[in-house]
Amino acid sequence: MANAQAGGQWYPPEWPERIRALASGEVTPVTPKRAATVMLLKDTAGGPAVHMLRRRTSMAFAGGAYAYPGGGVDPRDDDRHVRWAGPSLDWWADRLGVDRAVAQAIVCAAVRETYEEAGVLLAGPAPDSVVGDTTGPDWEADRAALVARELSFAEFLDRRGLVLRSDLLGAWTRWITPEFEPRRYDTWFFVAALPEGQRTRNASTEADRTVWITPREAAAAYDRGELLMMPPTIATLRQLTAYGTPAEALDAAPARDLTPVLASARLVGGEIVLSWPGHDEFTKHIPTGGAPA
Repeated sequence: MANAQAGGQWYPPEWPERIRALASGEVTPVTPKRAATVMLLKDTAGGPAVHMLRRRTSMAFAGGAYAYPGGGVDPRDDDRHVRWAGPSLDWWADRLGVDRAVAQAIVCAAVRETYEEAGVLLAGPAPDSVVGDTTGPDWEADRAALVARELSFAEFLDRRGLVLRSDLLGAWTRWITPEFEPRRYDTWFFVAALPEGQRTRNASTEADRTVWITPREAAAAYDRGELLMMPPTIATLRQLTAYGTPAEALDAAPARDLTPVLASARLVGGEIVLSWPGHDEFTKHIPTGGAPA
């Protein structure tokens, strides 16, 4: 199980050995799977709040850590028949630094996973509208079919007569799981505002609780060691504290740098230094025969 170092940083005890194995050539990095996650925001009296879920402690990856709704790309997320609204696929391909099919898959994954895990759907019957209440037995049946991969997102939109509202998403940052991890993800983080009339719920089998919390409160709880988080989660929370409304964060998204953040592990003298470029607070010094400092 993961433990925490320095505040609430998620830090698995097996990492030092994996880093040593990678440095010695005993471990070959696996290819990361594409994934998307969404920082869903809403206005509150105390400023914008973000929707977070706590991963069950039984989860093999980041158990007990707080995160945002998200998950891996479904191979069918690049289905050419997806109903689409907002910026073109060419625009998204340029923004995300991938080709058109991959861009569609990543954006679809962001919208689909938000619906699967939070019950919030960034889609509407027309390019300028968004669905309202998405609760009820019929909606739940479709959501469960999506989770079970019995229904593709394209089929779901067709069945409902909906278009994906890509304009409701803002690409925020991109992080890649370190090379020494056996489960690796190339994850694009997005921001979005909770659509009027919709409400979140804990629809994820991977989470045991959900909260709406301001980024500032969440970061302070992390610093006190009360909330466990992975580096990209706390890093994005600190970035969100600069914005007074969800709209401000969305407006800032197009100018954000999407250069991938990938941890590096290097041998320096008698220790391994684990660092994330541009994020000094996560740097770890690991003696070749001891625990990280």
